[in-house]
Amino acid sequence: MPHAPATPVDVAIIGAGSIGIAVAYYLVRRHGVRSIALIDPRDPLSFTSAQSGENYRNWWPHPVMTAFTDHSTSLLEELDRLSPGRIAMTRGGYALATRVDRPDVLIRELYRGYGEMAGRVRIRLSANCDYVPPKRTPWEEAPDGVDVLLNRDLIQRTFPSWAPDIAAVIHVRRAGSISSQQMGQAMLEVVRAEGGKIIRGEVKSIAAGEGFTLEVATAHGTRNIAARRLVNAAGPYLRDVGALLGEDIPVKCVYQQKISFPDELHAIPRGMPFTIDLDDQSLAWSDEDRAVLAGDAATRHLTQPMKGGIHCRPDGPVEGTWIKLGWAYNEAATDPHGPEPVDPQFPDTVLRGASRLHPKLAAYVGRLPRGAHHYGGWYTMTEENWPLIGPMKTPGAFIAGALSGYGTMAACATGALCAAWVTGNPVPDYANALTFDRYSDAQLMAELAGLGKGTL
Repeated sequence: MPHAPATPVDVAIIGAGSIGIAVAYYLVRRHGVRSIALIDPRDPLSFTSAQSGENYRNWWPHPVMTAFTDHSTSLLEELDRLSPGRIAMTRGGYALATRVDRPDVLIRELYRGYGEMAGRVRIRLSANCDYVPPKRTPWEEAPDGVDVLLNRDLIQRTFPSWAPDIAAVIHVRRAGSISSQQMGQAMLEVVRAEGGKIIRGEVKSIAAGEGFTLEVATAHGTRNIAARRLVNAAGPYLRDVGALLGEDIPVKCVYQQKISFPDELHAIPRGMPFTIDLDDQSLAWSDEDRAVLAGDAATRHLTQPMKGGIHCRPDGPVEGTWIKLGWAYNEAATDPHGPEPVDPQFPDTVLRGASRLHPKLAAYVGRLPRGAHHYGGWYTMTEENWPLIGPMKTPGAFIAGALSGYGTMAACATGALCAAWVTGNPVPDYANALTFDRYSDAQLMAELAGLGKGTL
């Protein structure tokens, strides 16, 4: 029986998560490309995009990533204006807390990350300064820049629910929360209205030549798609798509977990910003529990010093009750084709860790409220934890991915940048550093080797 003729499109995007949708959106909005197919075996925004922490910030310890996320924040603001307000963009900031009196290394990273924008940094040494306390406010009303709080009285007055041993806080002001699902849906509606197609199916093969022919397995049989250009936005399956083109994509997948639950005890103030405890710590256990955990290879790490980065924030509307906690301490790569490696110990672990900064959370250890949600997703990451956005080796193929733990905040800039690469339009100055070309830049790779690779 002869094969059905291939469905022609200009651009085939493999992956209908927030990144693939953002690429499609900016192809439509900025470049007038309307013949687009988003191909995914799942519903749009239903896999890793559905597990988002729903946060954004514009600071990283390198000016390239700061410029990238600052750009993305501007695009989020534009989307919020166009919605209008649909993506629920607030700006309480990111509060990075430490017990180190003078965190000189962290402050140097702050200045290095902001580069030419370092004038935004304000050092607060006095309790009687003009520091504006955090408030979960619309982004238009929030201050910009970064406040570095080095006065314990000021910290305690600003964050009375925290443990009193916090000595320094870096409050990144151009940061906050959004609704990642509404962000994706708002962009997807524009793509569909302009003629973009959603194809529910799995790409089984790709033939490259004068364009690409994709064999897609759908619930109704095999379907062929003929595309002039192709974008690999497959999230945890970037390597699979790369292999179909004969390319090895240098990424791994690490499963990270979160919990959310109604804060019936009001342990976390509703106006608190997204807060991260930067310090390493050792969890408090009874002697009996410690012996049990230490006796099992799978849980022994919980009795040893653990890296910092525990985060907590109010979830949902200011008048709500839910809170969200996460701790990306897992470093073991896992196969995203297998079952999700959910750790039943995680809720207890993250609550014990978070209660060091937020003492009232200790009341929930072993007593999570009914309806608590324990979930996780794969962080797809390069070794240096920078994204890959731009041309692949195969002519006409492009990649947009490896956004480990920061896909929501970077989706808009990723989409705009990839769309510019696809259409041959100018890209920002930082763009080349986010392509495969960086691996040929010995100086840049040496810089990245000296930076932390964690995700906040």
